Amino acid sequence: MVLVNGVSTEQIIARDRGLMYGDGVFRTFLMKKGRIQNWKRQYEKLHSDCAALHISCPEEVFFLRDFSIMTQDTPNGVLRLTVTRGESARGYAVNPGQPVTRIISLTALPVFDSAILNEGVRVRWCETRLARQPRLAGIKHLNRLENVLARLEWHDPLIFEGVMRDTEGDVIEGVSSNLVFREGENWYTPDLSMCGVAGVQRSRLMELVQTGIKEVQVRPQRLLDADEVMICNSVMGLLQIREMEDRTWGKGKSISELRALLEAEDEA
Repeated sequence: MVLVNGVSTEQIIARDRGLMYGDGVFRTFLMKKGRIQNWKRQYEKLHSDCAALHISCPEEVFFLRDFSIMTQDTPNGVLRLTVTRGESARGYAVNPGQPVTRIISLTALPVFDSAILNEGVRVRWCETRLARQPRLAGIKHLNRLENVLARLEWHDPLIFEGVMRDTEGDVIEGVSSNLVFREGENWYTPDLSMCGVAGVQRSRLMELVQTGIKEVQVRPQRLLDADEVMICNSVMGLLQIREMEDRTWGKGKSISELRALLEAEDEA
């Protein structure tokens, strides 16, 4: 199902700025048994990203109304919520009074093989680099061509994810995930002040891990030398990296504990 401004349709106006310029933001998250997981956090992040682009974020009541329509026949699935700046005449200039476009789609829940959940995943380095642009850093905006090009780099079904660096060679994120890693008893995540997406699952982990997760600049060798490396997003949850190029890791001691922290908050 797809709702555009609360109406069931799969069409948008060709002049929509989200289509023409990638002028908008989005969130992707789970719905289980009719309950939106971590909705408060997701809406706060959507609102924050809209504000960073000077887009008027629709009030929460409109999304809740859309969700009630979605859950009538399908209580489980992956929701993607998109807000664009709305329609526009040709050119980059913005009409401040133009209504935004609100799009919600619902697709089936992913099914992850038990080996992926229990043993971890294989990943690779991506050659496509993320450009540094602090004005857009952290925002999940609609212009994701770098990620698209990175994902085009491999077709091997055994490779679950790609790890992206920026144009200066710093490790930033996965193609569709964030990274966290452990060195001894300390946890770290790449600094996203210049580029990358600050995901909700990453922010949850940063709050839930008692010892804290520090944001740091990460060179490739530091990631490979880590004791444990994990990827996360709001759909896959948390997965351990088992293999990356010639580096392999055994099952980490922390994956079960961190998953338990996330699941406990989901149920709260």
